[in-house]
Amino acid sequence: MTSDRQPLLQTPDRLEARLKEIPPEPGVYFMRDRDDAILYIGKSKKLRSRVRSYFRESNHHTERIAMMVRQVCDIEIVVTDTEAEALALEANLIKKHQPHFNVLLKDDKKYPYLCITWSEQYPRIFITRKRRPNRKADRYYGPYTDTRLLRSTLGLIKRVFPLRQRRKPLYKNRTCLNYDIGRCPGVCQSKITPEDYHKIVQKVAMVFQGRGHELVEILTAQMEKAAEELRFEAAAAIRDRIAGLESLGAAQKVSLPDDRISRDAIAVSQGERHACVQLFQVRAGQLVGRLGFIASTGEPGAVLQHVLEEHYRSVDPVEIPSEILVQHDLPEGELLADWLGDRRGRKVSLVAPQRQMKAELVAMVARNADRELERLQRQDERNIRDLTDLMEILDLPDLPHRIECYDISHVQGSDAVASQVVFLDGIPAKQHYRRYKIKNPDVKSGRSDDFASLAEVLGRRFRKHAQARRDGTLKPETDEDFPDLVVIDGGKGQLSSVVSVLRDYDLIDSVNVVSLAKQREEIFRPGESDPTIAEPDRPGVQLVRRARDEAHRFAVSFHRQQRTERMRRSRLDEVPGLGFQRQKELLAHFRSLDYIVQASPEQLAEVPGIGPSLARQIYDHFHLEQHG
Repeated sequence: MTSDRQPLLQTPDRLEARLKEIPPEPGVYFMRDRDDAILYIGKSKKLRSRVRSYFRESNHHTERIAMMVRQVCDIEIVVTDTEAEALALEANLIKKHQPHFNVLLKDDKKYPYLCITWSEQYPRIFITRKRRPNRKADRYYGPYTDTRLLRSTLGLIKRVFPLRQRRKPLYKNRTCLNYDIGRCPGVCQSKITPEDYHKIVQKVAMVFQGRGHELVEILTAQMEKAAEELRFEAAAAIRDRIAGLESLGAAQKVSLPDDRISRDAIAVSQGERHACVQLFQVRAGQLVGRLGFIASTGEPGAVLQHVLEEHYRSVDPVEIPSEILVQHDLPEGELLADWLGDRRGRKVSLVAPQRQMKAELVAMVARNADRELERLQRQDERNIRDLTDLMEILDLPDLPHRIECYDISHVQGSDAVASQVVFLDGIPAKQHYRRYKIKNPDVKSGRSDDFASLAEVLGRRFRKHAQARRDGTLKPETDEDFPDLVVIDGGKGQLSSVVSVLRDYDLIDSVNVVSLAKQREEIFRPGESDPTIAEPDRPGVQLVRRARDEAHRFAVSFHRQQRTERMRRSRLDEVPGLGFQRQKELLAHFRSLDYIVQASPEQLAEVPGIGPSLARQIYDHFHLEQHG
């Protein structure tokens, strides 16, 4: 590896030369790795001193930042005229590039979001724990701490407003019951134009933007206008929507005086490992949203500053309140207030109240943050207990931070697939799950080979690490993607096939691997003929079993999906002249083989790539087959 592709910490002379080149001016800095990928984007009013602080030995960084610094191979800067410009530029660049280490709020799927898929012609509205950054048009509201209230709110909104109820149509050529009872405007059959449907969804979005009071005023004016024009049915429908929205507001547990000002209140509670932040959204005197964030620990004001920047960077300007109450003074409060004011188009005040109603509100938020931290710490204690026990059972050198578990699923060799599930600190991390299709030509219907399948999957999984070993760049202790423990679902035979692959890759001394046999729940280790002695109810064994069961569930679900798709395609394969791509177009258009069979030649010809001649051929194939 050339010197300019090595981490700066390993080349002190190059690091010092690069730091001296950075000017003491305001601007934005980029941290890049050896592949030139952006690790982190930050801002500062004095770039040189800020960037230099990352590389001082006296600085006690969090584990996450320390890991980032060890990977930095280059530093890039953009100088701005003012610190305010640096803040605005940083916000835009983070939104565009979304660097891994800029995610201050830990992505542990702890709190749910409300998603509106504006990227679709007829947007869907649903609750999710996973944001999809590749769909920039979609909007996410949250994360919400009260999942039950969020589900109740969404359920009420779907009763008040006619909205798309299903991701896929229930029927191909007609509407379902939801249309007949007024719950859906007939999206599946285009009974409503996308433009009119967007107007409905925009009203729903106002509820989650904390603008429910404003929406009620708009609907009231529409109701009065409909009544004046003698459109009494429309007026009655709007009246029912207003009643539903008012009942939604009445369900809130906290009511506050002074309903003229929209405000957010934020507070933090910190432990040794985590900082729990709560943000209460107060609109028209009522608490309309409780958002929760998990951050790295640090100086309280700085933690609040980063959370506020992260949160308001992702919201629409109309959602920014006129007043934000903070538990601690912020290090760059004036700068943040100016930036928020520019985004909102009106002044935004940042206040650290000391007494009376505003201070009581912040104190209430702080109590909720304290309770959330206590709950998180209890969960951490349970996870550490399980990991510590597993470390003792397997004689591991340290707590296994990343545990990967693998399983194979098939029916007598057909549609063979594999799953990889990942547990981080004892918690399932679904964003890291992977699925594999078995490519071995010897594994086919009527001939299964779990040993060969596992060898193939583990070979594909560790191929890049084997290359790093050959290049001399393998560093398991700093590679977030390198597992501390690999668990195989199976007995000694399955374990032996995996060990053989790791030995060929020269990784056997770097990867801790075990297998868990189904019949007696016994743990086997490489080179040992007898299972490891451990009571089945020990916390460490229970953790391994949870990982194994999750891998099995994930593998079986993928196998069923593959089997269903194969069975759907098998009948289409029999149609002359219908290749894979045209089959794909047909299934994408009709969603089901049954709908394809029922379609007329004219409907089939509407599919891209299916002309009238082929459409007739497809139609004749299925109908002659039925009557032949």
